[in-house]
Parts: sequence; C-alpha cells; structure tokens
Amino acid sequence: MDISFISAVVILLLVMDPVGNIPLFISALRDVEPGRRGRVILRECLIAFAVLLVFVFFGSTILGVLGLSDAALAIAGGVILFLIALRMIFRHPEGVFGNAAGGEPFIVPLATPAIAGPAAIATAMLLVSRAPQRLLEWSAAVTVAMLVTAAVLTAAERIAKLAGEQALAAFERLTGLILTAIAIEMLLRGIEGFVKTL
Repeated sequence: MDISFISAVVILLLVMDPVGNIPLFISALRDVEPGRRGRVILRECLIAFAVLLVFVFFGSTILGVLGLSDAALAIAGGVILFLIALRMIFRHPEGVFGNAAGGEPFIVPLATPAIAGPAAIATAMLLVSRAPQRLLEWSAAVTVAMLVTAAVLTAAERIAKLAGEQALAAFERLTGLILTAIAIEMLLRGIEGFVKTL
C-alpha cells in the first residue's frame, strides 16, 4: 500500500504524540523559570527535528553499515511502537518514557525519547526505505509534523488548563489505541517481508 504525504504526517504525529507528551513536558519544565520554558521547548523540538532528519537522509546508510534489513526495521519499529502504545493505553505512573530528573532538561527526555523516540526514528526510516525516491516528500512530512508538535507543546500549559487532566488522559488512550493498530500493521509487513526472503 502506497503511503500518501498526509498519511505520513498523521502517522508521524501519532508516533511523536505531542498531546500525550503535554503532561511530561509540564512536569519536566516545572523547575525551569516560566519565561524560559518556551525557548527550551523550541530548542528540544529543533534537536528532535535534527535527529529525525539525520535518520531520514542517512537511515539507509546506517542500516547498511549495521547489516539490518527493511524487514528487521519494520518488526523492531512495530514492537517498540506496540510497547509505547500499551503504556499510553494502560497509563504508567512514570509516564510513557519515565520521569525527568529535575532541573532544565537537555536532549533527554524531551527531544529524545519523548519526540524523536525509537518509534519516530523507525517510522521515518521505514518511510524512506519503502520509497527512497520520495526523500524530499518524507523530509517535508517530518517538517510539518514537527511544526505541529512544536506548536502544541509551546501551548502545553494553556492546553492542559483548558482540556483538563481527564480529557488529556482520554486522548492519550485513544492515540495509544490507534498506534496499536499501526504497530500491528508494521509487524505484519515486517513478517511478510521476512517470509519473502526465505
């Protein structure tokens, strides 16, 4: 099945889960002075964007160096995505990726794994491996998804106040349910690719 540009953006947004990350960002930035929080969020989004672009452009080279097949990537991405989706559906006290340690966060846990986590990296690499001739299109999809993520996370505190904790939790569970289906699809495609090589 051919993945459209819009589908790629939606899948990346589901994987990056900006709404589900709102509680994590609020918690991680609690000790950061309010005037600086917006700059920290934008910096973390830029780092995550750079990480994803590296894997979009050099992911196939990295796979080649490591001797990994597309089927292995699809299966690994599916498993990771499935585990993250389960933690979104059945909420864990430490959140999807675990709690931040306090102070101003840098790269971990906000840029990665919260935004550019294993599932997002695997998804970006999978898009490119399936249609390498559409590299610029996948780069644009990552850019659009990151812009939306940055906009949502910059407004995290306002969204949390407006929606309330229960609404955010319900949305995160719904996102987790959708991600579960995407994870199973990735697993099935990976298994199908592996079986064809036998």
